[in-house]
Amino acid sequence: MKNLWAPWRMTFIETHKHVKGCVFCRYLRERMNDVKNHVLYRGRTCFVVMNLYPYNNGHLMVMPKRHIGDITKLTKSEYAELMALSIKAVKVIKRVLKPEGYNIGMNIGAVSGAGIADHLHMHIVPRWYADTNFMPVVAGIKVMPQAVDDTYALLVKEFRRK
Repeated sequence: MKNLWAPWRMTFIETHKHVKGCVFCRYLRERMNDVKNHVLYRGRTCFVVMNLYPYNNGHLMVMPKRHIGDITKLTKSEYAELMALSIKAVKVIKRVLKPEGYNIGMNIGAVSGAGIADHLHMHIVPRWYADTNFMPVVAGIKVMPQAVDDTYALLVKEFRRK
């Protein structure tokens, strides 16, 4: 058996244990804290937020505002906006960060790897050639070349452009 080591995720795991309620729903309630919570865009039924414990720079999540964990229960307007905002996110990332590819998808249910299984969210992870290197293998460390706050500052302007 091979192991995938992601030690930078430990902060998320430890933090998530102590959070009462859904962190994504809290972001929605805390409209005045969008910068602190890294909320990039609020649509009618869905919103876009940066992943605070990213697998790569510019790792975003698009999700319905409604607290729902079952994809089959999304309304037509929710899944239409979920996909529209996912496409918008890719366009913004492409203009600002210029990646060469993307990983896009959902982990539905805790057994599939969803850290927050009760609130659906689409992951959009930009990828660059050679964005993985010897550091995770040799040192167990993922090198993130830019702070989440700095990436947020670059992306939020583009998201809010008309």
